[in-house]
Amino acid sequence: MLLHQSSGKWRLGLALSLLTVLLWGILPIALKVTLQGLDPYTVTWFRFLMSFGLLGVYLATRKQLPSGEKLRSLPLTLLGVASIFLALNYILYLLGLAYTTPANAQVLIQLAPVLMGLGGIYIFKERYTLIQWTGLGVLTLGFALFFNEQLKTLITAQGTYLFGSFLIIIAAIVWAVYGLAQKQLLQQLTSGNVMLLIYGICAMLFAPFAHPQAILNLTPLQLAMLIFCGLNTVIAYGAFAESLEHWEASRVSAVLSATPIVTLISVWMVASLFPSSIVTNNLTILGVFGSILVVVGSLTIALGKKH
Repeated sequence: MLLHQSSGKWRLGLALSLLTVLLWGILPIALKVTLQGLDPYTVTWFRFLMSFGLLGVYLATRKQLPSGEKLRSLPLTLLGVASIFLALNYILYLLGLAYTTPANAQVLIQLAPVLMGLGGIYIFKERYTLIQWTGLGVLTLGFALFFNEQLKTLITAQGTYLFGSFLIIIAAIVWAVYGLAQKQLLQQLTSGNVMLLIYGICAMLFAPFAHPQAILNLTPLQLAMLIFCGLNTVIAYGAFAESLEHWEASRVSAVLSATPIVTLISVWMVASLFPSSIVTNNLTILGVFGSILVVVGSLTIALGKKH
């Protein structure tokens, strides 16, 4: 079986990865607000349906919809794996987020890009140089320092908080499987076509469990956050899928590991403006130093030259 090869346009891959980091970084806050008025299944169904509709219209206007010939040649098993595992990631992450905080969720979900990066090395025969392996060590140390207090909370947590953390870990594992399957699907279709099919399949999977009428009872803020979550899905995952077209999975995953920094900064800003709406996490000097190491480690892995 032929494996997907990146286009080599690493600057474009880096820019798309950074856009994904920004959008995924602020997403947990919007989801937390949305979950105050909707159940996780309806939120997930709406996000997939909105993404499918918007992406379908965009591809149709550009005459880039997948042809019947390409669809017939598509490996259905691989498409099924990508769709089911992305659907599982969405609902497990939302269920976990309902029981824990946005910051803690982003700590644990970082297993996803790490696992995808290791999978890219193993499956797609990508290689790390010594500098990149050093960057991985710096990245690991940075996270250990940056999330020191959150990890202490996790270890001593009881009840629903711990259950929510467990769901986030499972969500990270299934996302890594999705990411690798998504990259291989690029061998047959463009990133836009692949995501269109996955969005459509996932929307159908969640349709029987959704309660669309509940959307009418949302407050203006909750409705705005729901729409933002839908737009976030189509733009962020579109950028992510396209970044895999131009860059190695291991390097994309390295950049994505900086997402929690965006989340914690966003949480702090929202908490400063609306103190009663969300819980923030106080950073110590050690945490600030750890965040610097995370950025340095991510960029070292992402930009380190290959032999």
